[in-house]
Amino acid sequence: MKTPKRLQPLVDDGLIDEVLHQLMSGKEAQVYVVRCGDSIRCAKVFKEARQRSFKQAVQYQEGRRVRNSRRARAMSKKTRYGQQEQENAWLNAEVDALYKLAASGVRVPEPLGFVDGVLLMELVSDADGKAAPRMDDLTLTADQARAYHAQVVAEVVRMLCAGLIHGDLSEFNVLLDSHGPVIIDLPQAVNAAGNNSAEFMLERDVANMRRFFGRFAPELLHTEYGKEIWALYQAGKLHPDQKLTGCFEHNRASADVVELMAVIDAAQQEETDRLQRLRAAEQDD
Repeated sequence: MKTPKRLQPLVDDGLIDEVLHQLMSGKEAQVYVVRCGDSIRCAKVFKEARQRSFKQAVQYQEGRRVRNSRRARAMSKKTRYGQQEQENAWLNAEVDALYKLAASGVRVPEPLGFVDGVLLMELVSDADGKAAPRMDDLTLTADQARAYHAQVVAEVVRMLCAGLIHGDLSEFNVLLDSHGPVIIDLPQAVNAAGNNSAEFMLERDVANMRRFFGRFAPELLHTEYGKEIWALYQAGKLHPDQKLTGCFEHNRASADVVELMAVIDAAQQEETDRLQRLRAAEQDD
């Protein structure tokens, strides 16, 4: 096929020898199957910000660190330079996440390089060597659904142990190769320790998987792996090979309304006293 404009520099530099065909086009990127020497790989070409339908929501970016203070200031002020740095940080988030997760044993495509907004990585393939299908494209038996669900939940645990949450996990970004599920699409990966929405996003990711696999194995719809995983994480007891039950004991204790109101009244009285002291000091002046 004709080489796409965004891939031409990589062809010119010898990083890609041939673009074979387009694999998919999504809300944030286009993915092509390419030949690099004797290897078949894929190239993910990220769309420019104005072309993407997936917004760089503050909810996802909270907790991401910017090492360069000048860049951080520019990003906070939303200058033209800052907006460009914000875009670069967003694009690099998936690359950083892939390298970190691959090193932690999470089943993600192996990253092979990132040049000018193009991510070169392993082509996840099935037993026949063809591009692996998405979970959404498959019809599963109950046994398959239970097995794959367990594998995906285990990957979610390993991701969290590595400090990350996918943030947009669903059947649309899990592939199935000859060894099981592979998690893809991570530009919105969330810093678990630094994001106030981390618990919500983890539970949403797990709930999406429960809903999908529950279509084929309805008993999964009654599990609560998300809450169980987060409770273990908060307690510092979560580890990569964690054995889970899918059960979670909710706190049924009623709130002590009297004690709560007393705390509120005390806080209000403290604020009233503080304002009175300020007014008295101003009168003395």
